[in-house]
Amino acid sequence: MNILKYHLTYLVPIFFMACGGNPDPASLFEIQLEGNKTEFQQNETVGIKLNPLKNQTVDKVVYKLNDKEINISDGKIHLNEAVLGSKTLSANITYEGNTVAVEKKLKILAEKAPVIYTYDIINEYPHDINAYTQGLEFYKDTLYESTGRNGYSSLRKVDYKTGEILQKIDLENTYFGEGITILEDKIYQLTWRSGVGFIYDLNSFQKTGSFKYNQSKEGWGLCNDGQKIFKSDGTEKIWILNKETLAEESFLETVTNKSIFNKANELEYVDGKIYANVYQKESMMIIDAKSGAIEGVVNFGGLKDKVKQHENLDVLNGVAYHPERKTFFITGKNWNKLFEVKIQKK
Repeated sequence: MNILKYHLTYLVPIFFMACGGNPDPASLFEIQLEGNKTEFQQNETVGIKLNPLKNQTVDKVVYKLNDKEINISDGKIHLNEAVLGSKTLSANITYEGNTVAVEKKLKILAEKAPVIYTYDIINEYPHDINAYTQGLEFYKDTLYESTGRNGYSSLRKVDYKTGEILQKIDLENTYFGEGITILEDKIYQLTWRSGVGFIYDLNSFQKTGSFKYNQSKEGWGLCNDGQKIFKSDGTEKIWILNKETLAEESFLETVTNKSIFNKANELEYVDGKIYANVYQKESMMIIDAKSGAIEGVVNFGGLKDKVKQHENLDVLNGVAYHPERKTFFITGKNWNKLFEVKIQKK
């Protein structure tokens, strides 16, 4: 017993000395930004300073933003990041023969407030009142639609002028259909919480494959720019998928000049912008497809009042752009009308 007590008495100080040999870098240094802020606008110039908390002598500091080295000029950094949203600012510090790294979380927001838009109705067309619309897209003057709800989900080819369903394939009852997009004669369709999407041949409507989601947990909306596929998942992220492998290679965060926003639902890509209806709202965001900045908001207030009112009527959901007519087509879940609209500044 005495020998055991001796060894314990000897080992405990060594243990604490070992733990204390590598102090937390955050207890040694602190990154201080001008105004002690953590939210900034794109292209803002901000003062930056490294504070030694224990009077250490600093030999060298290298700053990085999301692992990319940034330049310091006259004690300031220029936040000209091409992609907005949440960032990690790090300082790699060499001091007194040691090297440590400290981090600071910050947000880079849009430079300007979103422009407000309204709409003019050009035409009204019939729409299946039983279609719980989740995805909408034009391809060569033909409308394609994805519908949701377990046991009712489908992929459809529709004559938009008459509302006639030209082709249709139903999903298995376990799947809740979501957004679609069409690229190189293939239709890509998401499911909500099953973690899988499906691929169909455009002409035959035969299912030719499937893909898994990787990092995102849900499937909401899809669109593409001809090279990349964009996917919303109910968070602030819009994922960028490789069109060959469908892997989620990177993402955008949707941001205004005030905050990061997380309500992008059904998607449509037009001329460098992603048009995304706002979940549970009668509005649509216009998002820069490179930076994630929400540059505009379209107020579709009153559109839902123009459809047949019934107990299963649900929210606006479904946006498709007709490139030849240069108009948008808008509908909703269990709406009996499809609206052709032009968007204009309010």
